[in-house]
Amino acid sequence: MNQYDPKRGIALSVCASTMFALLSAYATLLAPLSGLDIFAWRIVWTVPGALLLVALRKRLPILRQLLYRMVTEPRLGVAMIVSAALLGAQLWVFLWAPLHGRMLDVSLGYFLLPLVMVLVGRFYYHERLDGLQWWAVAFAAAGVAHELWITGAFSWPTLLVALGYPPYFVLRRKINHDSLAMFTVEMVLLLPPAIVFVISGGSLPMISGRLDMWCLLLPGLGALSTIALASYLKASRLLPVALFGILGYVEPVLLVLISITLLGETLSAGQLATYIPIWIAVALTALHSVRLVRFAPN
Repeated sequence: MNQYDPKRGIALSVCASTMFALLSAYATLLAPLSGLDIFAWRIVWTVPGALLLVALRKRLPILRQLLYRMVTEPRLGVAMIVSAALLGAQLWVFLWAPLHGRMLDVSLGYFLLPLVMVLVGRFYYHERLDGLQWWAVAFAAAGVAHELWITGAFSWPTLLVALGYPPYFVLRRKINHDSLAMFTVEMVLLLPPAIVFVISGGSLPMISGRLDMWCLLLPGLGALSTIALASYLKASRLLPVALFGILGYVEPVLLVLISITLLGETLSAGQLATYIPIWIAVALTALHSVRLVRFAPN
């Protein structure tokens, strides 16, 4: 059974959301690489970062134990492959969507995801929601409903995000192994297709003479991705599913702030009708988190 730690879980979740939001601005520094190029290089550079993090955290014996169990327990091996595939699909669609004019669809999926996670926590794990959480859900649902009204219908990228992540988190909890070791194995399993795309995708000639790419930008991408993903996945194990789901609204709010302050985008009146209820939901979640941390045992 999972041992919750609200203080660490909330801190890791907010830290991860901040770094994920920064990745959207960081990606602009990697031109002329395409979204799929960045996805492949992200995996390639995340693997050594994850292995280094495992070594620094002295988790190598745990990693070896997981690999041994995957070989001797076929069901666990299959579960880890499915887990890696579910995560890889999410990492891919996040970078595929902007190139094909589908970022709005993916964004709607991220708006829906916390609500789906709350429902999973309430009805699958039978977690209780307090008054502030119910109000946060209500305001978030109002913002999502407005966004759905504007965009029309659920597309497959929307459904992939909203319905693809919850089984991934449920599967990880069922496997119930060290979060960092599982993350490292997932990245290693994604490495072969990433290498194939790096070789066949044409990105190598584009950056062959770019020392800044090889010495700074690509390693930085790996480091940022490693810390963000590892923090996010650890938070998913330390928090009740409902609270983890509601905290998922921190990232899209930060994405909006970065889009406005760093990328020069603006919010229309229609978009404000979506984001204001979401921001209220985040504020209520923050208040709930403060209360939870204050009364949590040390």
